[in-house]
Amino acid sequence: QVQMVESGGGSVQPGGSLRLPCGVSGTTFRRKCMAWFRQAPGKEREGVESIDSTNTTRYGENLKGRFTISQDNPKNTLYLQMNSLTPEDTAMYFCAANQWCFTPIRPRDFIYWGQGTKVTVSS
Repeated sequence: QVQMVESGGGSVQPGGSLRLPCGVSGTTFRRKCMAWFRQAPGKEREGVESIDSTNTTRYGENLKGRFTISQDNPKNTLYLQMNSLTPEDTAMYFCAANQWCFTPIRPRDFIYWGQGTKVTVSS
């Protein structure tokens, strides 16, 4: 089993930045691939970015450039650095884990999920 807990959500003004941590615990081989997803109200959950055990990253469609995923293995923490935020980035953000990474980043490929943290971008 793998447990994941997001934090760091909140309100931020357009153009601002936010970093979301996700604490991860559990069986290591089951979380060799970790990812961030987001889901805006009334929309489907979409993959933001994933990272594997070799630190290879994969970007979700149309999201490359402003968001950066990273992992701190000694701290068992996954991060999502978000820059130049716009109101369109308002969503619930989820971290997820699975044994393998695929392209594209699809929710159905991930078994373990956190409960989500809300990000609101508004002036």
